[in-house]
Formats: sequence, C-alpha cells, structure tokens
Amino acid sequence: MKAAVALTAVFVVAGALPARAQLGGILNKANKALEAKQKFDDLNITEAEERQLGEQISASLRGRFGVMQDGTVTRYVTLVGKALAQNSARPKLDWTFIVLDTDAVNAFAAPGGIIHVTRGLLGFCRNEAELAGVLGHEITHVTEKHAVHFIRNSKSISMGTDLAGKVSSKDLLRAKRAERFGHFLLDNEYSQANEDESDEIGVRLANKLGYAPSGLADVLKRLDERNSGRAEKNGLFSSHPATKDRITNIRQIIAREKLSGTATVAARYKENIPFEAKPITEIAIDTSGASGLASGDKKKDDDKADEKKEDKPKKGLGVGNITADSKQAQAGQQVSSAGARGVGIPDRDAKGGSNPSALTVNVTAADLEAFKKGIVG
Repeated sequence: MKAAVALTAVFVVAGALPARAQLGGILNKANKALEAKQKFDDLNITEAEERQLGEQISASLRGRFGVMQDGTVTRYVTLVGKALAQNSARPKLDWTFIVLDTDAVNAFAAPGGIIHVTRGLLGFCRNEAELAGVLGHEITHVTEKHAVHFIRNSKSISMGTDLAGKVSSKDLLRAKRAERFGHFLLDNEYSQANEDESDEIGVRLANKLGYAPSGLADVLKRLDERNSGRAEKNGLFSSHPATKDRITNIRQIIAREKLSGTATVAARYKENIPFEAKPITEIAIDTSGASGLASGDKKKDDDKADEKKEDKPKKGLGVGNITADSKQAQAGQQVSSAGARGVGIPDRDAKGGSNPSALTVNVTAADLEAFKKGIVG
C-alpha cells in the first residue's frame, strides 16, 4: 500500500514538473509582453503628447528668437494658415501660428500643429500664394507626423543616467525627445522623402484654395539664388534634395496633375506685410552662442551668472535641462565659437527679439469664410 502511495506521489510530482515548466514559460512570455508594451508605450506618442512636445519646442523657439508683437501681422498669418489647415488631413488640431521676431528667413513646424514663420520670411515672400506655399509645406510636416516618425525611429534618443531617479522615465524620455527634435529643427534634418511629401501635399493644399501652386517653387527659386555661393546649408528648406531638384519636382506635379489655381493675392499681402527681408549679408548673428535651441532657451549673461550661484535644483524638465549627446554638443560648440567670431549661418544663427510671449488672436469661422472669398476674388 505504501509502495502504491509512493508511486502515486512520484507520478504526481512527475506530472507537475512539466506543468510548472509550462507555467514558467507562460509567465516569462507575459513578462516579455509587458516589457514590449512598456517600450511601445514609451515610443508611442499620443496626440496630447504630440502637442505637449510641440509646446516645449515652441517655447524654446520663442525664447531663442522672440515673438513679433504685431497683432495685425499675426492675425493675417493665422488666417492664411488656418484656411489651409482647415482643408488638411488633420483639420481638428489646435492650429497655432506664431511670427518669430528675427530677420532670418526661416520656418519651423512643431508637432501638434504649432507653425512658426519668421519676420524675415514674411518680408521675403512677395505675395499670399508664396506664403500659402510655405505654410502648406510646414502644415504637411505636422499632418503627416514627420516629427513623430523621426522620434520613433531615432536611435540617438536614450535615457542616460544623469537624471536617473530624479524624474520618471516617461518625463525624461519626453524631455529627450524635445531636445533631440530641437536640434532636428534648427539643422533642418528632414529626409528627402519627408521634404518631397511636404512639397507635394503642400502644393496641392494651396491649389485647393485657389492659390497659384507655383508659389512654393517661386520662393525656393529665390532662396536658391540668395544662398548661391554658400557652402553650408542655410535655414529654410536647405536640406536635401537639392533645391533645384525640388523646384523641378514641383513644376512636374503642377503639370501632371493640372493644378490650375491662379490667385496670388499680392495686394492684400502688401497691405498686411508692408516690410521686406534684409539681404543675407545684413543679417546680424547672435554672437552669444548662436544655436540657442540646441542648448535650451536663450539666456542673458546675468542669468547665467545667477544660475552658477543657484544651489537648489530647478523644478521642471525643459529642453535646456537635458545634456546633448557628444556629437550635438560638439556641433553646438562649433556654432558658439563661430558666433564669437561674428560669423555663422545667417538664417539659423540670426539675432532675435527679446519678447517670447506668443500673441493670441481670435479668428472665427465667419472670419475664415470671408478671408477665403478674398483669395479668388
């Protein structure tokens, strides 16, 4: 009897071993699934997080270049921008349009629908169709989530150990994303595919409202002439493919798709944008360390002195609180050194205004409809 009981126990234990091993395998798979989900959650960017990232980038851009405190100009740019965005693939985003107070000819699309154009760019454009072409291009960067895709695919965004234990991993990752994309924007690192897509969709978007679809190509042509003889990339649309290739591509799209918009709305443009861009040789360079966005918001010398005296840790986690990787830090040092010598890349390293406060303008649906009627006359 005892032998039978012992034999039964052996069978029970023997039967339990595979079950236990199987359970261990299931738990191991479950843990791996949870880890994979955590990694996905860290990399996945919700619409709210996209906007939060955009707000961080916008704050740095505004701190670096300042904001043009002109309600008329801001409202006009907002009307053009919202008319386009209303017909885009993401019309329900909280589209915001900001005019940066700098002579640089440049534009920046921050994630979540925050579009920045410079005072210099507005002076460089000759009519509303050209501005619509530029804004259509920048809007497309947002609607096609080029920033989101870049961040997801970026291998240079790592947590590091400098702030380990001080903030949550999610907050740290968000700050790292903002820092990395800040460099991305200033250095205009969009891929050829991103730029081509933004050109094509942006041109179609402008044409849809009745604007002459050649507006973007016209701006690119003059920019190419403006930058002739410069070895380095300079600001707006300076990334690959070559500007001439992009102009050719736009012309081909217009011909192939028979885009027939004709409105330039030059008179209304001049009424709202009565100033012109400075020649590239007259743009003042920020010699205090030109690549401000790469190292955080622009700071005055006395602010830096105060920071050295400050013993208490800062609250919050902005773009400037994260240390860049060695390659980015080296690039920032090179730009700062160039700035100290009074040279630099004009449309990236230009001086800006001192007021970073964004202007709030009220544009109603009726305002937009009335504005759009003025496009086609």
